[in-house]
Amino acid sequence: MAGESVPEGPDLKEMGEEELWELINDNRHRLSLGVRPCIVIPYLRQARVLTEMDEDEILSSHNLTNRSMRTSHMMDLLRTQGRNGAVALLESLMIHYPTLYTQVTGRKPSSEPSRFSGLIKYSELTEYLIRAVTGMQNELREARCEAGKMSARCASLEAEIQQIMEHEEKSRCLQLEYERVHRHLSSLQREVTQLKDEKCDLYVRYTAAIEEKSAVSVRLHDLNLQIYQLQTELQKSQTESDFQKRRSVRCDSLAEASLLQEEVRSLRCQLVKIEKLNPAHQDILAQDLAEAIDSQVELAGQLKCYREDNEQMHREKQELLDQNECLALQVKQLTLDCNMHQQKSTLIQNQMRELQTERDQAYLSRNEAQTLNACILAEKDVLRSQIMELQERAFHVNAEHSKEWQSAKERGVGWECQLSSSEDSPFPNRRRLCRMDAIYPFSLNSFSSECEEPLTSSVRSRNVEPPSPQSLRRRELALYEDSSMETAETDDSSLDDFEILPSVLSEDKPPSRLYAVGGAKTTYSLDKNAVPPFLVRSRAKALRIIGRIVTIAFQGETLLNQIAVVGGNKTGVFVHEVTEGSAAHTVGITQGAQIVEVRYEQDEKALKMVLEDSTLEEALWALGQVTGPCHLSLRPRPDDYEALLQQLQESEMSSGDSFYVRVNVTIPAGPKGTLTVSCNDILHVTNTRPAGTEDSWYISKVHPCQLLALHSGLVPNYYRAQRLLIRAIEEMNFQTSKSQKQAHMMAENAQKAVRIVSTGRHGRNPLWVSVENEMSKSTESDETSPPRGCLTLMPYTPVTPHFPPICRPVLLLPSILGRILDKKVAAWQGFELCEPEMLCSSDHAVRLQKSELLEECEVGRNFCYTVQSVEKVMKKGIHCVLPLGLDCVRRLHRAEIFPIIIFVGQSARNARKLRSKLHRLNWSEEHLLECSRSEEPLLDKLPCLYHRVAPDSWCDQTSLLTRLRTVIWEEQRKIVWVEPDLW
Repeated sequence: MAGESVPEGPDLKEMGEEELWELINDNRHRLSLGVRPCIVIPYLRQARVLTEMDEDEILSSHNLTNRSMRTSHMMDLLRTQGRNGAVALLESLMIHYPTLYTQVTGRKPSSEPSRFSGLIKYSELTEYLIRAVTGMQNELREARCEAGKMSARCASLEAEIQQIMEHEEKSRCLQLEYERVHRHLSSLQREVTQLKDEKCDLYVRYTAAIEEKSAVSVRLHDLNLQIYQLQTELQKSQTESDFQKRRSVRCDSLAEASLLQEEVRSLRCQLVKIEKLNPAHQDILAQDLAEAIDSQVELAGQLKCYREDNEQMHREKQELLDQNECLALQVKQLTLDCNMHQQKSTLIQNQMRELQTERDQAYLSRNEAQTLNACILAEKDVLRSQIMELQERAFHVNAEHSKEWQSAKERGVGWECQLSSSEDSPFPNRRRLCRMDAIYPFSLNSFSSECEEPLTSSVRSRNVEPPSPQSLRRRELALYEDSSMETAETDDSSLDDFEILPSVLSEDKPPSRLYAVGGAKTTYSLDKNAVPPFLVRSRAKALRIIGRIVTIAFQGETLLNQIAVVGGNKTGVFVHEVTEGSAAHTVGITQGAQIVEVRYEQDEKALKMVLEDSTLEEALWALGQVTGPCHLSLRPRPDDYEALLQQLQESEMSSGDSFYVRVNVTIPAGPKGTLTVSCNDILHVTNTRPAGTEDSWYISKVHPCQLLALHSGLVPNYYRAQRLLIRAIEEMNFQTSKSQKQAHMMAENAQKAVRIVSTGRHGRNPLWVSVENEMSKSTESDETSPPRGCLTLMPYTPVTPHFPPICRPVLLLPSILGRILDKKVAAWQGFELCEPEMLCSSDHAVRLQKSELLEECEVGRNFCYTVQSVEKVMKKGIHCVLPLGLDCVRRLHRAEIFPIIIFVGQSARNARKLRSKLHRLNWSEEHLLECSRSEEPLLDKLPCLYHRVAPDSWCDQTSLLTRLRTVIWEEQRKIVWVEPDLW
């Protein structure tokens, strides 16, 4: 196929606009399926047929759900550029999709500069082609590497398949062997079952025989018992008969003998009857025997069932025993673990007690050392007073020596030896004694605290010199300067830190001292014979830290149970209550201190939360995250805390929170006094944690023209409102469309009910900016760290009020309609159209770097609309009409210029009213409607509010202009609410 010749089609330079677009539309389906917008857009941007806003709309629009839709929308945008759009699209296909270019145009692709249209300069085109070729080479290299990896992967997969096939063959053999063994086992099981059945039958028969034998034995025992009884009676009768015989010998009476014989005969008859069984009795016995045998068979069957139940219960018993053993093992293991943890806890508690004991000993040692240090300082003061006494004596001796020297000089006597000795013997210049910085031991608390700013020492004594008048004045001046420096921090008088000690020697002559109370400089009247006083600094409290930050380390387990806080982002978060006996109370935390920062560790990461400007909700959440040791930075502000409590008690405010937000989702009214808020409403949040609820804010709706509260009540807080926003978007996406008209109406209502705004790259609540991960600070700048590109929907966006002092510029949208109405509006009194400026190349580059260029009229001629041209019109006190697009809004905001943005809604009926105006500018109604549909979604991305004129509020150009005059007058009176740049 590569060797076939491609017929040359018509030259693109000779084709008109309609021919080019007809050629593209004929292949529109093929282009939509084969072209990726992200590849051709750089060339189109280079050719200036697409803007940055067009690129964002093509690649980021939620309405374009697949690549074909994005490509089709890109071609629609290029269609508005006319012939340049078509030529640029075909040239991008020639560079990036040569095969598709040949199929569309019928021409061979070529990289010769003559084949390009000239939309891009030759140097820029060469640079772009080099980048494109380099990118293609890199893609080819990556594709080849990927193909090599895939071939190696295929080879490894084939080897794995071969191994799997071998394993499958082995498993098949094992399966056959298993089936054979299973069949053999089944046959054996059947034989065992038959044997068990036969054994059961034999057992039943054997049981029946045993029962029958038992019955016969019982019957035989009864018969033997009867025979024994009869034999006993026979013996008795024989004995009686013998007795009667012996008696009959003696008795002569025949009657008695006959009677005896008759008795014997009757006894013998009875014996015969007894020895012979009755047949009826035998039948009864046989029947009883048969019934006994039947009952025995039934009992044998029941016995069999009972034995099976017994075996089943035995198996269950065995299973329960096994489970019992397992549970016993687990219990033993848990017992061992519990004992081990108890031992560990006991050991840790012992260590803690030892550490506490050592800490107490260290505190005692420190206090003893500081007390000893104070005693040493007192001793040094005594020694200094003694030194001063000696210096005074030396002073008197020197005075006497000088008098003697003067008298000797008058007498002309040489005193060289005395002069040399007098020059060496007075105390020569030596190193001055300095007292080291000391802290009053009883002013320290018994907890470990760090002060972030170094504290000035409370006790210092410097410049110890011989007590001459000059040295005392120098000492007095140094101490006064030192105390004046400390006065700026502590607002104390310089004399409050000093006390004057009298001399030890001249107790009867106290030194005269004159000083002014209240901060004036102290002066003394000294004489040579009087001992001068000695200035020492009184030891004041060591921790004079009002207005400074103190960091306290302690165990912050369940920190919110130890302290209660009040305040907010406006006043600061203060400690309100401290639980007695808690760790916070032990380390000396008191009410009235502002919480500036909290540091703690979580999941082996050091976290820092700056709470100086946080809301009450954020502060409670941050303090609730502390579950272990923490560092709490506090700033004593008792006056501000008392003022806050007074305002809370007088109901001037409900908390210390105060900030403004813009609503991005319509929230209906709910229970507990929840207000109804609409999209684009401005709310003043005055309490982020109202009493009785944890997921609501107490707010006030703000008057559009003044900072006044209209209605007050509760609304969902940030995260609950975020869930409501997501639910509203889901309902918009999955609702069933009944008809096209209803769907269009529902879409309009959805746009009014929801505004899609995300937090950008940082991906977190913009109202919470206090959480910092100290361990991640050093890694955030690392190139290997993944970018934080998570987007999070925002139900509220923070806004700040602005009050423009002069007339605001006017921006009319859609841009096509703005071109028609700009001159009409500029003709009004108090309005003027913004005019472009012609800039030189250097001035153009400078202003482009400063972002002072709003829009270029003609590419390449430096004919631009600038911020200075807008300010020039605004200085006249009139409205500046901006013939620009939406891109200029952010640039104007950077220059503190806030235009009035008015979007005029369009419909097919309204567009027909402007048909003649549109045809004069070579536009049609479809262009106007398409421009309106494309620019209206972009209004929600603006950082400020705008006004939308409904399509049914005007019917022609005259009524529209009247409506615009009213809207501009109303918008000029309103407060401008601006969002921060979240991107």
